[in-house]
Amino acid sequence: MGETHGAVASKQIEIMDTTLRDGEQTPELAYVPSEKFQIAQLLLRKVKVDRVEVASAGASAGEEAAVRRITRWAKRSGLLERIEVLGFVDGKRSVDWIARNGGCVINLLTKGSRRHCEGQLGITPERHFKAIAESVRYARRMRLTVNVYLEDWSNGVQQSFEYVFGHVENLSALGVRRVLLPDTLGILSPSDVTDFVGLMVRTWPDLHFDFHGQNDYGLATANSLAAVRAGARGVHTSVNGLGERAGNTHLAEAVAALRDMSGMKTGIDETKLGAISDMVAAFAGKTIAGNSPIVGRDVFTHTSGVHADGDAKGQLYQSLLVPKRFGRRQRYALGKLSGKASVDQNLRSLGMSLTPENRDLVLRRVVELGDKKHTVTAADLPLIVADVLKTPEEQLVRIESYETHSSSDSLPSATVRVGFGGKTVEASATGDGGYDAFMKSLSKVARKLNLKLPTLVDYRVRIPPGGRTGALVETVITWRTGPRAEAFSTLGVDSDQVQAAVIATEKMLNLIARRPSARK
Repeated sequence: MGETHGAVASKQIEIMDTTLRDGEQTPELAYVPSEKFQIAQLLLRKVKVDRVEVASAGASAGEEAAVRRITRWAKRSGLLERIEVLGFVDGKRSVDWIARNGGCVINLLTKGSRRHCEGQLGITPERHFKAIAESVRYARRMRLTVNVYLEDWSNGVQQSFEYVFGHVENLSALGVRRVLLPDTLGILSPSDVTDFVGLMVRTWPDLHFDFHGQNDYGLATANSLAAVRAGARGVHTSVNGLGERAGNTHLAEAVAALRDMSGMKTGIDETKLGAISDMVAAFAGKTIAGNSPIVGRDVFTHTSGVHADGDAKGQLYQSLLVPKRFGRRQRYALGKLSGKASVDQNLRSLGMSLTPENRDLVLRRVVELGDKKHTVTAADLPLIVADVLKTPEEQLVRIESYETHSSSDSLPSATVRVGFGGKTVEASATGDGGYDAFMKSLSKVARKLNLKLPTLVDYRVRIPPGGRTGALVETVITWRTGPRAEAFSTLGVDSDQVQAAVIATEKMLNLIARRPSARK
């Protein structure tokens, strides 16, 4: 993918994250100031990106409040020069707005193609360059560092290089800090990026160029890698790839690819990529795809029994993307494609062992459930073992009975009786709903049985289509035993929704009963 320039090879590649500015152009997404503040803190302090673009100048009162809060914190923390705000060629307005709200870096948006300059602004290149120079000089008088976007550069460098040449020559004479090269419409291929970024670096070897990729063809990460190899000193990213249309370069993908495929360094703490991904997904209301590289729920899960067997015999299905590197764990899915090694790997993770004969019985049952499209998780395995082997002692905790009551004129209530360790305990409580009352009753029981209940993280109910009132209900409840613990899920299936939830909860109780760390 082209040569790597010696001037860049020894340098650390800068990561500028634009989740809070360009990423917020995702349809139906808007952050409140407190959310922007939390994301900016995590990106800089924990993930350790080099710079964060947090807003557009003059956008709204909410943006002003967010920028003020972030810049005050950043100044106290010695991080102010790493906070950037998009500004416009609008005389003094953008510069004054940024300075008034505590910022010290402006990313000036200019036109990077003749077509945009003449077609959108309706002015000559000479007039645009003069206005840019006035904005840059005023920003520097106001003690702002100036970076400059060449909007639509990917078209400009191909269709009107003489325009790009005049523009960058003008910027070079003005002493801007960085020149930012956006593939605004995501139209470039990696070979294009190699050619055009290489052209910029060869023509202006003393300038610092960043590459800003868009993912319209799904090539943003590959293009960012090509840009770095061609001499770019920084790339722009967005958490979970958020952004307009198909989004921006995905932070986690780009960081992993740069480390493993460019031979260069970033300062990113890869173990924190999952945390920032989850936080942004929650604030944005945009679900992370299960197969999203690095941060997706399923990306460190092997389904094939052949893969589980290969890992057991020498990590034969591992690459550089090992889960531990990202603070994750390897999982082996259980279903119709499972083999003996899949069951063994999951039993081992639960601290259980079976004879080969009993293991084969469990495997047969797992495959049967998979054929029926039942989701089988590691959390289900102890219960499957107990069911298949007909060994009641494997089920340490049993919900012996429960009763819930709801009406229009009283709070929902529940009573539950649980057996564990030779003791049977009963308790009652009211709640906001039937299951809430059930869980509050169970909390009372758990205290008496010396069990520490995990936190409920997610509760999902699925009813297969068909319109039958007696259809099976699948309830999946996700739990976490502590803030740093990996979440786990339990599943219950029954024609009654409350009973399905009780079955899933009983599975959770049996799991934590086997974990000394979950005992009080």
